[in-house]
Amino acid sequence: MLGSTQRSGVAGPGADGLDVVRRRSGGGAVLVSPGDPVWIDVWLPVGDPLWTADVTRAFTWLGRTWASALESLGLTGVGVQGPEPGACTPWSSLVCFGGIGAGEVTVDGRKVVGLAQRRDRHGAWFHGACLLRWDPTVLLGALVPDGNRRAEAGAELADAAVGLVDAALAQGGAPVPTADAVAAAFLDSLP
Repeated sequence: MLGSTQRSGVAGPGADGLDVVRRRSGGGAVLVSPGDPVWIDVWLPVGDPLWTADVTRAFTWLGRTWASALESLGLTGVGVQGPEPGACTPWSSLVCFGGIGAGEVTVDGRKVVGLAQRRDRHGAWFHGACLLRWDPTVLLGALVPDGNRRAEAGAELADAAVGLVDAALAQGGAPVPTADAVAAAFLDSLP
């Protein structure tokens, strides 16, 4: 799924077999497959107690909700990025999980939840994508035709993000989360 600022031509021959679509929010591409990432949309109308006109600060409550959900699943080292930009790689504008934006969630400093929003005069439509697994290989194969640059991107992006399954296994104490468990934990954590 391409970000709102990406042209469809960014997906090259490596995208054969993938349905390439563009969402109307967010910046970088996200590979979406059945059940991964866990994708949750939230509508927040103008006037809601959580509403703010500040587009960047609007992510704060949503990031905290995601963080609470992940902690309830037993994960530790969960962080929420403030309103200022976080860590980025040279690939951030191409791949969503290559950088950390306002309100986005990390585990041990690696991005695990990407956020985007689309607004109109009635409210904001928030998108949250929570990785279960992170392997940028297929996405980079679709976006970066040059094999040397693809290998460089893969090396840099490998540590930029982490899937919940891998984070739980690395931490040793948390049970391995399923998509259903993540969705239920998010719903239980909503303010």
